[in-house]
Parts: sequence; C-alpha cells; structure tokens
Amino acid sequence: MPSYLDFEEPIKELKEQLHKTLELSEKDQIKGNVRKRTKELEKLIAETTKEIYGNLTPWQRVQLSRHPDRPYTLSYIEAITGGDFIELHGDRNVKDDRAMVGGFGMIGDQSVMFIGQQKGVNTKMRQYRNFGMANPEGYRKALRLMKLAEKFNKPVVTFIDTPGAFPGLEAEERGQGEAIARNLLEMMRLQVPIICIIIGEGASGGALGIGIGDRVLMLENTWYSVISPESCSSILWRNWDNKIEAASALKLTSEDMLKNQLIDGIIKEPPGGAHSDREAVYQSVREVIDENLKKLNSERPQKRIEARIRKFSAMGVYHTANAK
Repeated sequence: MPSYLDFEEPIKELKEQLHKTLELSEKDQIKGNVRKRTKELEKLIAETTKEIYGNLTPWQRVQLSRHPDRPYTLSYIEAITGGDFIELHGDRNVKDDRAMVGGFGMIGDQSVMFIGQQKGVNTKMRQYRNFGMANPEGYRKALRLMKLAEKFNKPVVTFIDTPGAFPGLEAEERGQGEAIARNLLEMMRLQVPIICIIIGEGASGGALGIGIGDRVLMLENTWYSVISPESCSSILWRNWDNKIEAASALKLTSEDMLKNQLIDGIIKEPPGGAHSDREAVYQSVREVIDENLKKLNSERPQKRIEARIRKFSAMGVYHTANAK
C-alpha cells in the first residue's frame, strides 16, 4: 500500500473511493453508472493532486523529500545505467561506509563515476545504511572514487540525499570535518566534469561534501540548507514546534535556491512527487545528465575549473567594515 503524508489526505480519500467503486463495478450488473462515477473520481483525483502540489509550502516540500516511497541513489543509478553499473567499495584506510555508494556505470556509450548517499528502503536497511549519514570514511571513499575517475578521464555524477554527516563521537575522532573540507578542496579543482543532483534531503556539510560541481541541480520537491528545519527550531526556539516557521525562514526549497543563484537548475517532478511516477523522473534525470555532460565535455578542464571556482566564490553576501 502507498504511503500518504498528512496534506495528501484528500487524495487518499478519493483514491479509496475509486478503489471501492472499481470493486463495485465487478459485482454490479449496471456498468454505465459505475463507469461514469469512475471517470468523475479519476478527474477529481487529477484536479486535487494538481491543486495540492501546485501550492506546497516549504515544510511540505521537506516532508516530500523524506517520503518513504521516494527513490534513492541506487534506484536512480540502476535505472539510468540499465543495470550496467559496478559498485566499488572502501576508502583504503578504515572500512567501507555503506551510507556512501559509488562506482562506474554507463550512460549510452559514456562511462561515468556515480557517487551518492544511500538510505534504506525499510528499517533493517536504514540501519545498515546508517540512514544515509556518512562517516569520514564515506567521504574519503567518495574522494578516492573521484580521483579514480580523474585518472581515467571520466565525468563524475553525485546524488545527494542525506540528513547530514554522521554526528557521532567516533566520526569526529576520525576527522569528519577534515574529510568533508578535503572533499570541498579537491572537488573544486578536479579535472573532470562534475554534476551534482539533490534527489532528497540536502543537509549541511554532509550534502556539501559531495556537492561541489560544474552543475548543481535539484529535483523540484527537495531541499538544500546548512541545517534542517527541526535543528534550526531546536536552536532558536529550544523545541521542534517551530519547524514549519523555520522551513520558511531558511529559504531551502529549489525555487529559493535558484532565485538566490545557489544552484543551476531545477528538475521537474510529476504531480504527486518523484515516487508517483519513478520512470518519468528517471528519464528526466538521465536527459539532464546527458545534456550537461555534452556541454561540459566540450570545454577545456582549466576553463571548467576556473568557472567552478568563480561560481562558488560568488555565493553569499558579505560586508567589510571600515576600521576606525
């Protein structure tokens, strides 16, 4: 059974009515009335879905980005490559971080290094994947794979979907901050094209650790911010009750990010979110990757690096005070 969020209740009720009507049509001898009612309900579902998803609040987009039925990194890689993917493991230092996945895959005749955070599809797998929160060895594995891609002159595509880097004491002891900072530096000057796509949650340095690219794109119902709405609320209001207000204040939606020139584009999702029509989303993501790789592959590496540095250096607002 599909899962529904609180604001999707009107859609859920209509779909339940449609299901009952279809069951009735199998028993009812008078098919005409049932068929008419079915068409009316289908039209109403489409209209209600369009209305709800056309007026989503920032908090509702945050909820959608966490939808349990939403596709994760490995699903995108599997669909985009048609299964022609070889996963690579380990950071060659500590262990293999299962929250961070990566390896070579094919898009048509182009070999690409795919890297991304992977969440679990059920409780057991979420624990196995550490809820998509990578340890330092995850970011070091990602960097190892990027350097491998650079060695063989293959482009890098990253899928970002994490509530943040793992905040445990052992992660800090092994250099979580240094590992992420190292990735920022190395990705900035990587010789090959880099495309970064936020497919779910894009929280804090955990997202930014694989988020430096020539093109940074977001799916429509995702978010990207230095902090989650709940954590922001807990810091400012000392509770989670103001998370809805925090989500609006953080300007974390794809529209806000594009308006503030922090990303390069938005990938549209079907009404109902990415999980409502996975194949359509996979196709859209593949087309965007194809289109951008063609442009980036035609540029000289030094030109790409200089543009990358300029883009990220121009982000943000600052003021220099005059000394008195």
